[in-house]
Amino acid sequence: MNVYSVEDRDRVRARIIEMAREDPRLVAGAEIGALAKGTSDRWSDLDLTFGVAPDATVDEVLADWTVTMAGEFDATNLFDLPVPPTMYRVFLLPDNLQVDLSFTPGTELVGRGMPHTVLFGDVGERDRGAPRHVEDIFGWAAHHALRARFSIERGKPWWAAYWIDELRVHALMVACRRRGLEGTYGRGFDQLPPEVHRAAEGALVGSLDRGALRRSLAAAIELLIAESEGDLAAKLEPQLRELAAD
Repeated sequence: MNVYSVEDRDRVRARIIEMAREDPRLVAGAEIGALAKGTSDRWSDLDLTFGVAPDATVDEVLADWTVTMAGEFDATNLFDLPVPPTMYRVFLLPDNLQVDLSFTPGTELVGRGMPHTVLFGDVGERDRGAPRHVEDIFGWAAHHALRARFSIERGKPWWAAYWIDELRVHALMVACRRRGLEGTYGRGFDQLPPEVHRAAEGALVGSLDRGALRRSLAAAIELLIAESEGDLAAKLEPQLRELAAD
């Protein structure tokens, strides 16, 4: 497998920062992500964020930088992630280095309290959006449990497997929130205690057999119930258990 080295990543990082400093439309820059948090390893990607001057637009800067990234590094544009007022563009290099570049109008580049390293300019902080409420995560999990059971009854095992996987992920996100861990994109899953991991293993879909799907669904529902608190969880617990029953 062709995978970048830490030295390769450092060279790309240095070149991108050099290009950003030379771009008069960029008035501030910072590094975020694992490298800024001090939690990076040899598999970590690059996550750089820049402020756009008032006389330029994020769209035009993104368009130009996409061309530049392709020319400098043969980078492929994978997708965009809008987090207003910031736009993230995710690139993949041929050696599998992922580079996340984000652009924000002005200099308030990072959410308040977010670990970051200032690269240049006057980097400001802005109020971060409210975190997703745990009851919202639970509500989505309950939805996924229902869709999983109905997919089994419809004789659509692949669809059922999809919904069981989504249910398990949301149950683990609830487990993370209970313990003050970051559950987004599974970041805190490996930090959960062994008993949660054991419960979640039972929710892994190992077969498309109807009985196996039912067992995985039941395990995922039990995990969700065990990790959930509050009025909504108490109200829906009997219904969720019915979904797992014969």
